[in-house]
Amino acid sequence: MEKLYKKLLSGNKKWVAKKMEEDPTFFKKLAKGQQPPVLWIGCSDSRVPANEITGTMSGEIFVHRNIANMVIHTDTNLLSVLDFAVNILHVKHVIVCGHYHCGGIAAAMSKNNFGGIIDNWLRSIKDVYRLHQEELDAIEDLDLRDRRLTELNVVEQVYNLCKTSIIQSAWEEHGRPHVHGWAYDVSNGIIKDLNLTVRDNSEMSHIYKIEKAATKKVVAKKKK
Repeated sequence: MEKLYKKLLSGNKKWVAKKMEEDPTFFKKLAKGQQPPVLWIGCSDSRVPANEITGTMSGEIFVHRNIANMVIHTDTNLLSVLDFAVNILHVKHVIVCGHYHCGGIAAAMSKNNFGGIIDNWLRSIKDVYRLHQEELDAIEDLDLRDRRLTELNVVEQVYNLCKTSIIQSAWEEHGRPHVHGWAYDVSNGIIKDLNLTVRDNSEMSHIYKIEKAATKKVVAKKKK
């Protein structure tokens, strides 16, 4: 254990030396602040590092990760990241990136009791399965079913993002960000664009649309 611990610190020193050799001003520029154009919401899986698989540099992607790249409306951690990215950093794109062979997806497809808080988290993925049960149950190959649930889960998390007042307010005031859905294949390193990009609330069910003017009228009425 101690050997691994020291290896991480040694690796950091080598990385710093390499960066300084490539660009002596690299860390001075990073220290001045960040203005990433992209927020990445991905899985915590150690095989899916956002910067590495997209070939981007430090400072180019703002990242939030959790098990199975979920967007849950009671998750104040995620909502705080989203609020900061959209309203302070003014990101132009938000990407939800799932990945095939995801442990969270596989666990949600099982009937196992894992104990602790993880079962509550997996229930949200099971809800995605229930929404698309007819399609998923029709897929006999379990690996293909797993892959399809990965994709459908990304789709639902994209729409969960779009349901938030954070995203809808930014659309109304600034016309941004665009919200995208991707899936990464750990077996070949390729990102699959799921051809899902939401730019405004026109693609959403009316029940989720937030009308700012109407909201103001309700607030004004309550004050009287």
